Amino acid sequence: KTANGSSSGRLVSLDVFRGLTVVLMIIVDDFGSILPCINHSPWNGLTLADYVMPFFLFMVGVSLGLVYKNISCKAAASKKALLRAGKLLLLGIFLQGGYLHKIQDLTYGVDVEEIRWMGILQRIAVAYLAAAVCEIWLRNDEKVASFQSLFKKYQWHWLAMAILTAVYLVLLYGLYVPDWEFRNPLLEESSEAKIIMVKCGMRGDTSPACNAAGMIDRAILGMRHMYKSAPIYSRTEQCSMKSPDYGPLPPDAPSWCNAPFDPEGLLSTVMAVVTCLMGLQYGHVIVHFKNHNDRLLLWLGSSSVFVIFGFLCDVSGIHINKALYSLSYTCITTGCAGLLLAAAYVVV
Repeated sequence: KTANGSSSGRLVSLDVFRGLTVVLMIIVDDFGSILPCINHSPWNGLTLADYVMPFFLFMVGVSLGLVYKNISCKAAASKKALLRAGKLLLLGIFLQGGYLHKIQDLTYGVDVEEIRWMGILQRIAVAYLAAAVCEIWLRNDEKVASFQSLFKKYQWHWLAMAILTAVYLVLLYGLYVPDWEFRNPLLEESSEAKIIMVKCGMRGDTSPACNAAGMIDRAILGMRHMYKSAPIYSRTEQCSMKSPDYGPLPPDAPSWCNAPFDPEGLLSTVMAVVTCLMGLQYGHVIVHFKNHNDRLLLWLGSSSVFVIFGFLCDVSGIHINKALYSLSYTCITTGCAGLLLAAAYVVV
């Protein structure tokens, strides 16, 4: 039986949580353009749409904790995880890399010089593989009888999360971002296309124009392989007269309003992995604690700590930002996911 007393072999509360997240995704996808207040935040801030991605990553982590509770052969389990991640990665590249033609466009295939390497499914694939490797290889034989022993058994997981978070923060706030230039994508096919310069010359900035996450993507992926549609920050007050909706540029709009930016970039994916690893720890609670009250106590306690810490980060200057997948965003969305999982667990 599952932890919820079902004989179906599934964690019913996780299925309910997954279903609610799918409903939320449909709502924000279908009505986000009509109600910009529920669409993704243009930059700093948190809206309904911003919960969807971390909720899915959290659920991947919880599921991994249940799937890999017993591992007979680490090599075979690793191979299986690698194959699954590879399939998901290729599917993501196929769906979001530019293979599918657009409406009224009868072309097919993709220009390899323009293919987008990162995307939603690609990010999930990376997070899944990283969390699976940690679960398969980075745990000991410690018997779990308390919260302390649970932490000790998976101490290397927590160390991995701490290292990833430290690397993310050091790169985001420590890398120097020089001036850079881009070709206006709205004029790229016309004779009026011109190179636009963005002035930066700073470090530690988290604005749309001069953050290190964008610089890393431009340097490693290349601007031609990044997200092709209007960047998320084109809906900010600086770039849209109808903010938080899309709209015409203000007369004094900065030069970077149409500059490319990938919302599923490389550096932000580091913290997406952390979200998945956090979800994995919630799965461990199900595996090692059979008492319902113990599970709820651990889930509610840790979720509350995550949410409080996230808001403390926000007020201290590490703003909630989905595009950068900031530390405050990671903690708050993980905490909210844990609270919803606990609520579903109680109800069903």
